[in-house]
Amino acid sequence: MSEHLSNLILPPLSLYIHIPWCVQKCPYCDFNSHAQKGVIPETEYIRHLIADLKQDLLRFKDSVEDRKLHSIFIGGGTPSLFSVPGIAFLLDQIRHLIPFSSDIEITLEANPGTAEADRFLGYVQAGVTRISMGIQSFSDEKLQALGRIHNAQEAKSAVGFAKVSGLSSFNLDLMHGLPNQSVEQALDDLRQAIALEPPHLSWYQLTIEPNTMFAYRPPTLPDDDALWDIFEQGHQLLSAAGYQQYETSAYAKPGFQCRHNLNYWRFGDYLAIGCGAHGKLSFVSTENPHQVGEIIRYSKTKHPKGYLRGEYLYEQKNVAKSDRTFEFFMNRFRLLEPVPKSEFERFTGLTQSSVQNQIDWAIQQQYIVENADYWQITEHGKLFLNELLAQFLPD
Repeated sequence: MSEHLSNLILPPLSLYIHIPWCVQKCPYCDFNSHAQKGVIPETEYIRHLIADLKQDLLRFKDSVEDRKLHSIFIGGGTPSLFSVPGIAFLLDQIRHLIPFSSDIEITLEANPGTAEADRFLGYVQAGVTRISMGIQSFSDEKLQALGRIHNAQEAKSAVGFAKVSGLSSFNLDLMHGLPNQSVEQALDDLRQAIALEPPHLSWYQLTIEPNTMFAYRPPTLPDDDALWDIFEQGHQLLSAAGYQQYETSAYAKPGFQCRHNLNYWRFGDYLAIGCGAHGKLSFVSTENPHQVGEIIRYSKTKHPKGYLRGEYLYEQKNVAKSDRTFEFFMNRFRLLEPVPKSEFERFTGLTQSSVQNQIDWAIQQQYIVENADYWQITEHGKLFLNELLAQFLPD
């Protein structure tokens, strides 16, 4: 199939790379991360990442052939624990295996500690265009409670490094609703973040996840009224500073939305390599070459020991047509932008008529509005998102 035709039908293609090590495990973290014990096997792990990608490109040839990478996201763990030469070699090898789009976005997650921030210029020279820093708070007391290994001054210094490194963009991760946090403390954190003028801010509420230290020893969190005040007043601060909310927890200056995450939420495709990474790929229908046929989801072995033995693929399954409607809207309605009806048909292989009853119900409830070209979730619909999405669950 020609690149032109497949690109008309299939969504953009991204690549997620997981690096599982961090200095220490934070008590709120439920990501697949492992506290560093001794020397990280960087060279060996990178070799396996490349071998993993080669296997995927062969296994999924019918989906990825002739497609270019739209974005790469290197997440963790703490990817900035890897050296500049290591990241440069990894990106160079990937470029030789699969072509990059001319305007590819390459994000690397980083710890704002001084040692990692020193490397920002080198990462840029290696091809990284965007750094995402896990700041979480500008209060040393709160950072300690969250198990973070940096302090507030190191966080601000890291932002200074990011600004002079030549990056196209950078993001700050900031939490609110922290243990024993007052409304004013949360807003003070946000004001300090805004003062640093990041192009992108991920501002999200701390939640207690199962199988974390906070789940075993729950801290005292702000009550629902305080959380609502934090969100409402924080949203006003961000809007006044020129940030646009484009997803539940994502704010950006115009033109600086995270392209990689947008691709997830727009039901795009993404290859996935590294411990515990999850991927999704669409295939052009063999019966009708103008629509998506099969869609698969897959995941990789979680633990580094197994992965470093070459045991990459953990699970692979087809996404049944009966599940695609829910998956599509679960992602799309996280965004505040309109949902093109044409993309529903292209990316799911389903017809609009297959969801007409649910759409009519949602319009009657004033959860969404529509015109000839798109559906749009309303402010009212955002408040009842779970009820709205439940309508699209398979029978």
